[in-house]
Amino acid sequence: MTDTHPSAVLTGEDLETWAGLATVLEWLPPALDAPLGHNFGLTHFEYGILYALEGAPDRTLRMSDLAGFANSSLSRLSRAVSRLQSRGFVDRSPDPKDGRSTRATLTDAGQEMIHEATPRHVASVRRLVLDPLTVAQKRQLREITVRIQQAIRAQDGWRPPQATHPPAGSVIDSDSSSTVDRRPTVD
Repeated sequence: MTDTHPSAVLTGEDLETWAGLATVLEWLPPALDAPLGHNFGLTHFEYGILYALEGAPDRTLRMSDLAGFANSSLSRLSRAVSRLQSRGFVDRSPDPKDGRSTRATLTDAGQEMIHEATPRHVASVRRLVLDPLTVAQKRQLREITVRIQQAIRAQDGWRPPQATHPPAGSVIDSDSSSTVDRRPTVD
């Protein structure tokens, strides 16, 4: 096997770029978990599950589809849904169209939790990720993350839903009088 790269080690700007990204990848998840855990007893991953269900038709998704949204194995997702179910935030039921599949449904208590947690979570996302960036840097970050996602796998990553009504965490954009979905993405 021949090495097509000039060096088998990272140096200079490549090393600095990778080190910066690797540090963010390590630091951001616990920084997002902390306020959710302290205030609501949720992890960022569990918040993402509630968020995905809240945006789904009838607040229901097949577990396999939910695992895709969450970029999770079914076993990890199942453990998290079990925790959410024990707190009354999610119900599970057999899929009536396919008895082999299980569906997860956001309960009224789960919807109340997502509505309570969203403002705190959005504040964390703004403070940690969005506010330190200029408008141009946000656009660049979006473009960079799409390129990295495409390098990892051919399929598109999760994208925010195009809501017909303002979901939890949305605000009306006063500049254009339109609804802007400002909810953070699923982990």
